Amino acid sequence: MASIVGFLSRNWQFFSPPTVPKGPQPLRFGVISAANIVPMAFLSPASTHPEVVVTAVAARDPARAAAFAKKHKIPNVKESYQALLDDPDIDCVYIPLPNGLHYEWAVRALRAGKHVYLEKPAVSNAIEAEKLFNSPLLKDPGAPVLLEAAHSWFYPAWSRFMSFVDPAGIERATSNMLVPTGFIADSDIRYDYALAGGAMMDTGPYTMGALRLAFGGGVPVSCEKAEWKPLPGVDRAKAEVDAAYEVHFRFANGGLGIARGTLKMPLSEWEMPNRIEVVHKPRVMVAGAGAVGDEAEELRKAGVSVKDGQEVVRVRTVSLSFFVMPYVYHTVHVQDEYTLRETGPAGGGKTVKKWTKKADHKAYSWKGAGVDQPGEVYWLTYRHCLEQFINKVRGRETKQWFGAEDSIATAKMLDMAYEAAGLKLRPTSTYE
Repeated sequence: MASIVGFLSRNWQFFSPPTVPKGPQPLRFGVISAANIVPMAFLSPASTHPEVVVTAVAARDPARAAAFAKKHKIPNVKESYQALLDDPDIDCVYIPLPNGLHYEWAVRALRAGKHVYLEKPAVSNAIEAEKLFNSPLLKDPGAPVLLEAAHSWFYPAWSRFMSFVDPAGIERATSNMLVPTGFIADSDIRYDYALAGGAMMDTGPYTMGALRLAFGGGVPVSCEKAEWKPLPGVDRAKAEVDAAYEVHFRFANGGLGIARGTLKMPLSEWEMPNRIEVVHKPRVMVAGAGAVGDEAEELRKAGVSVKDGQEVVRVRTVSLSFFVMPYVYHTVHVQDEYTLRETGPAGGGKTVKKWTKKADHKAYSWKGAGVDQPGEVYWLTYRHCLEQFINKVRGRETKQWFGAEDSIATAKMLDMAYEAAGLKLRPTSTYE
C-alpha cells in the first residue's frame, strides 16, 4: 500500500511541483526552440530551482515562439536565435534544437559567452564532438560551461545500480530502449537524415551510453555487429535512417555489450520499454575456510560451511528497469548465484551446493541511494541534471557530471555503430 501511495504522490508532483521562491541573483536562461520537449525537460525543472529564471525564448517561427511564451509565462520573445544570444541580460541558454543544429548553435552560444545546456545527443558525429568539446572557447579561465544534458545518469537510481556493478568484472550487458509504434510519426524530424536523424541517434545515447558507463566509461574496443531496420515501406537499399537496431560492442575487459533500440516497437511484440542488465563473470568469494566478517555471516545464513579444498563462486546479475524514466517507477534487482565446489585435482570442480540470493532496491532520492546530497523524490532526471549544471556554473562542487570525454565517447560509439551497420555517418555541420 505504501508503495502505491508513494507512486501516486511522486507522479502527481511531477506535473504539479511546488513553487520555489527565486533567489536574489538567479541565472537568466534563454531557450532556443519551442520544441515539445522543453516543458518537461527544462521548464518544469527550472521552476523548482531557486537559482534559475527563464527570461526569453526564440523559435524558427516567431508566431510559435510568441504563443509558447504566452502559454508558459516567459516574458521575452526574441525574433531570432542570434538575437537571443546577443542579449547581454541572458546568462545561459538551453538548446533543444534538432540534432543536426546542435553543433552550430552551441558554438555560437559559447562565442556569445553563454553557458550552454545542450540536449542529447550533443552533436551529429565524433568529428563535431571533438571540435565542440575541445573548443578553445572552453579552455580559458572563466570560460562558459557546456553540458550535454544526459539526464538519466544524474538520477539516484543509476548510482544505486552502479553500486552493485563491478565494471571490470562484467561478462555481458544488454540495454534497450523500445518506443511503441504510434508514438512517433514517420514524418517526424527524428527520421530526417539531414538533421542527424535515426533511432540510434535518438535512443543510442541511452542504450549505448548505459553500456559504456556500466563498463567503466571507456570507448569500446570494437563494434562487432550492427543490425538495423528501415522505416516500414522504405527500400532498405535506399534508406538513410534506421527505425530499429541491435548493436554488439566488445569492451576492453573482453565483455560484450548489446544495445537495442527502436522507435517502432510492435504492440504484438511488447516487452519492457527500457532496461539494462549486467551479468558478471564468475568470481571466487571464499577459498578454503577463510570466510570472515560479512562473508562468514552470509554463509552462515545460507547454512554453508566452507572447508579446506573448497571455494564459493558467485555470479552476480544486476538489472535496472526503466533507467530512462526511473522517476516514474524503477527497480534495481540484484541476483547472486552461489556455488560451493571442490577445488584441486581431487575435487575437480565438483559442485557441493548451489543457492541464490535476490534483493530489490529503489532510489527515488539521494537518501534512498545512501548519499548525502540535495534532492526531492519528485525531482525528474532532468531536475537532477540541471542541479549539477547550475553547481558547475556557480563554481560549486558537482556530485555527478557528464564531461567532455563522455560526450565525445558517446559520439564515437554512435559512429562505430553506423559504420558497422553500413549506414552513412550523420552529416557534419559546415558551420565554422
